[in-house]
Amino acid sequence: MILIAKIILGLVAFLHLYFLWLEMFAWTTKAKKVFRSFPKDLFEPTKAMAANQGLYNGFLAAGLIWALCITDTYWQCNVALFFLACVVIAGIYGGLSVSKKIMVVQGVPALVGLVLWILIKTNLP
Repeated sequence: MILIAKIILGLVAFLHLYFLWLEMFAWTTKAKKVFRSFPKDLFEPTKAMAANQGLYNGFLAAGLIWALCITDTYWQCNVALFFLACVVIAGIYGGLSVSKKIMVVQGVPALVGLVLWILIKTNLP
């Protein structure tokens, strides 16, 4: 089960690295294809705002990657739980305030990971 939990954790980290890239470096190019409902004329004026969001996604990715690098299972579990909970909360907020798609793309994988890490934590000595 810990292998599956680590794979999910890595997937969530990868997603947030993708969000970082999209929002910080590709907002006025590739992001237009991803965010089709966002008015095309607003991409340039919101470039700095998107970059700020991308930076926050980078911090989440860094925390998730940090959790993968921790060798002590107890601390790895604690760090994974914290950052996955942050992602779940962000996914719920985004789903309620912007688009339900955010809840599915961002929140559901993190929630699956969160449940797995909770199960792992309950079985630790």
